[in-house]
Amino acid sequence: MINYNSVTEIKKFLEENNLGMRKKLGQNFLINPHVRQSLVSALNLQAGETVWEIGPGLGAMTKLLLENNLNVRAFEIDKGFINALVKLFSENKNFTLIEGDVFATWPRQPSSQYLLGNLPYNIAARLLADFIEKERFLTRMVVTVQLEVAKRMAASPGSADYSSFSVLCASAYRIKPLMIIKGASFYPKPNVDSQAILLERKDETAKQPLCFYPLIRQLFSSRRKMIKNNLAGFFRNNSPAETAILVLDKCSIDGNKRAENLHLADFTLLAKTIEDMGLY
Repeated sequence: MINYNSVTEIKKFLEENNLGMRKKLGQNFLINPHVRQSLVSALNLQAGETVWEIGPGLGAMTKLLLENNLNVRAFEIDKGFINALVKLFSENKNFTLIEGDVFATWPRQPSSQYLLGNLPYNIAARLLADFIEKERFLTRMVVTVQLEVAKRMAASPGSADYSSFSVLCASAYRIKPLMIIKGASFYPKPNVDSQAILLERKDETAKQPLCFYPLIRQLFSSRRKMIKNNLAGFFRNNSPAETAILVLDKCSIDGNKRAENLHLADFTLLAKTIEDMGLY
């Protein structure tokens, strides 16, 4: 087994197994054992439960999850790391490896209630949005993302980081920022800080109207435009501007505001009103 706290030993394992780091996959190994333990603790799981792990790499978090008697379904795209994970963990009956692009493989997997992942910058927001928009809601997720993404996830209305992604996350989860993780906790050392985020599922019976997700994307499509103008672009009838004003009046929402000033309840009300009026 690898000493995951030692850069020297990780380098040695990579060299012995002819493995390289692929920058486009955003690969970084978490070498800080205290951070790894904190992330697993934040999941708050009981022995025997199943957890999805996104991007296990060489298995530092995998090993810790298995030591906590959890059933791990690990998603990995890198062929070299797949071979390493098979070598390291295939004999453990609680370990299952799902090979390939996670966007293609996760929809075919049995549901899990929990997820842990050190998500690369280039897929973090897209993957979480994919789960939410396809209504695969997990009970609890702990993800490590670049600080910039973490700020967008937890942003409040009126802030510079508030976006359609902020609304998307808030529509399904309570977002709790955890620790900021400095670059020195990773190998190779990234140029930016990361942050761990806890996402806990909101009311599992709540369901957003069908038009909710495309609506929030449209309303944030031109941030400097007023809501009434962005909303008009959502309709495909002969009088989109008039339709937008009618919907906003029914919701008692000022059409001269911008999307960045609306709260989750406002977006939900707009989507429900559009649905009730048969406009989508």
